[in-house]
Amino acid sequence: MGVHGYNKTIIGKIQYTNAWPIFYYFNPDSLCEPTEMITAVPSLLNKGMNDGSIDIGALSSFAYGLSSEKLLLLPDLSVSANGPVQSILLFSRQPIETILNGTIAVTNTSATSINLLKILMNKALNGNPTYLSIEPDLKTMMEVADAALLIGDNAIKASWEDHGLYVTDLSAWWKEWTGYSMTFAVWAVHRDAVENKPEIIQDIVKALQASKHRSLSDLNPIVGEAITTVGGTQDYWMRYFENLCYDFGKEQRQGLELYLRYAHELGLIQHEVKMEMWEENTRIRVKE
Repeated sequence: MGVHGYNKTIIGKIQYTNAWPIFYYFNPDSLCEPTEMITAVPSLLNKGMNDGSIDIGALSSFAYGLSSEKLLLLPDLSVSANGPVQSILLFSRQPIETILNGTIAVTNTSATSINLLKILMNKALNGNPTYLSIEPDLKTMMEVADAALLIGDNAIKASWEDHGLYVTDLSAWWKEWTGYSMTFAVWAVHRDAVENKPEIIQDIVKALQASKHRSLSDLNPIVGEAITTVGGTQDYWMRYFENLCYDFGKEQRQGLELYLRYAHELGLIQHEVKMEMWEENTRIRVKE
């Protein structure tokens, strides 16, 4: 155990349903060194990954872009969709083309989805709406805006209601417009952690990948838990999880690169993002 062995390695876990398969069978107690897992909403995890208080874990794609210089992306782990995602939905009274300069209510929980909406409205439709950040409640949002963006379990529950609104799936829209898949969350490791504790990082990556493979080989336990916690049917959740992609291969990387490039072009991210991957033998070279 090296000099850093006494610092517990901190792992960030997203609490949203869509990330469950990667964490479901992940057991921190089985790792080679002591770790601590923090479960939180993306905004808190994003902050921890940026300031280094979280060593390794999940963060939203946009937050990765903001902190990319400090982070390395982990292979084979993401929450992506090659088409509809079913949990990032824009609700509107009129077709979206009619509210190019209208008002859209957004939740303050996910920068990735809000910035995806800004990219699509601006680049795909040449629109320039006003965005209002309020609590994620569809009824309240539609009282003050022409459209409302909901994500995660809020979006899923609203999609089950009979509200007579137009529903636009942002991931389906992105796929239709760009031809690429959309990556919503990535797994990354802070460069300091790679340098200081390479063994435990490698152990964590393998354990996360193993959890993913085991989850996807039989979705029934996860589907059961989703029904208990969120509601809905076996059929809905089976389709939901089967529809998501948890890999991070070439196709997912290309889609994410495009998203981050557009975010930079619109001034949402100040620097050009150069994506770098962690590999098993990664050691950060210390500059002399």
